[in-house]
Amino acid sequence: MSNRRFEMYEYRQILVRMRLGDSDRVLAKAGLIGRRKASQLRQLAQTQGWLDRATPMPDDVTLAAHLRTEPSADQVPVSGSSVEPYRAQVTEWWEAGIQATTIHQALVRQHGFVGSYYAVHRFVKALGQRQPKATVHLDFSPGEAAQIDFGRGPDIVDVQSGELIRSWFFIMTLCWSRHQYAELVRDQTVDTWLSCHRRALEWFGGVPQRLIIDNAKCAIMRACHREPTVQRAYGECAEGYGFKIDACPPRQPQKKV
Repeated sequence: MSNRRFEMYEYRQILVRMRLGDSDRVLAKAGLIGRRKASQLRQLAQTQGWLDRATPMPDDVTLAAHLRTEPSADQVPVSGSSVEPYRAQVTEWWEAGIQATTIHQALVRQHGFVGSYYAVHRFVKALGQRQPKATVHLDFSPGEAAQIDFGRGPDIVDVQSGELIRSWFFIMTLCWSRHQYAELVRDQTVDTWLSCHRRALEWFGGVPQRLIIDNAKCAIMRACHREPTVQRAYGECAEGYGFKIDACPPRQPQKKV
């Protein structure tokens, strides 16, 4: 399907939604067309009687005769794009992994952008492929570290009452050898957390230099990047065994536009 034919199809879809009662704002929010362009199309459609649901939709030849379709991507340089004034912002969003449809909606909402979705699509296409995120391989020495966390376990049926009881897996994994200790538990209390540590370290027959934890609530009461406030009992456990608590930093929220 050629670019021109595709745009006629999209115009037809917009006209159908106008005939069904969608406002220019709704169409722009859906990322189909800018509000100013939608208003111009609506005025033309009203003049030609295209919005009357009792009459047939115009064919593509009729639409093409009244509409100036946008040239294809290889005919329009990006420098002449209606998106060009927003290059820095759009480039930042694109490199952050945000889709073209969302970028178009954000431009309409935040900057009153009146260009079409296709203008945004062509612009980000010309920016090229996003750079893949690099994978970082972590190297550890024997006995240097272990990773620990709670994971969701199966629901257990109480044979007496028939009640479903939630469960979790306490998991400690040695970073160098990937040897793993796992224990099924029924709660995530501090007592359970500490008891699992004791049994895991006894099972391994040694204590790693540091334990990397994913900010479990029973261990870290306030997660931050620099100095997590360690739950007192867990701090005493670390002091007694001689390991360092290495809390992962809190996950960063995804960027919104």
